[in-house]
Amino acid sequence: MLKLNMGCGHNRRPGFVNVDASPACNPDVVADLEAFPWPWPDNSADTIVFNHSLEHMGADAKVFLALMTELYRVAAPDCELVINVPHPRHDDFINDPTHVRAITPALMSLFDRELNDGWKTAGAANTPLSHYTGVDLQQTNLTMRLAPKYKAKLDAGEVTAAELMDLIDERLNVCAEFRMQFRVRKPAGSRPTPEA
Repeated sequence: MLKLNMGCGHNRRPGFVNVDASPACNPDVVADLEAFPWPWPDNSADTIVFNHSLEHMGADAKVFLALMTELYRVAAPDCELVINVPHPRHDDFINDPTHVRAITPALMSLFDRELNDGWKTAGAANTPLSHYTGVDLQQTNLTMRLAPKYKAKLDAGEVTAAELMDLIDERLNVCAEFRMQFRVRKPAGSRPTPEA
């Protein structure tokens, strides 16, 4: 099974197929991940990593949804998907003109079929992207890397975890990074099947 390091830049991972659009990064595979189809067969990857790369892709919503569908196609059942991205309210995100899409846990929850089913039953206004695309991702872990100033405040007991969450919602530059892990839910040999 493949382990794909997508948009690797100069951060190659041993044991992975390192993929980037730029030949200057010396990837194992030069591929534009916004061009479809990707050069891997269905259900061929058991690990897919986007380490500070997914926020550089999918400025156009149709391209982003196609990218997520293609990711799902090449992922094997129970594939581990790792997405590390800058927090969209941190200068690390804001200051880079090549950051074209904010990737958040709330955005990624739109690709969880169980959540989509619950929203549909409740008549909620959440956009059920799992229903629209056939992609089904279950979040298995979420951590946040705090800016050093706020990490020091938390460690010193100057703020509680609850107060810190409020600060993340209210201020810039509190949380620097989201680190998310997902399990790809799909039966063996399946392909994405959007609802009619």
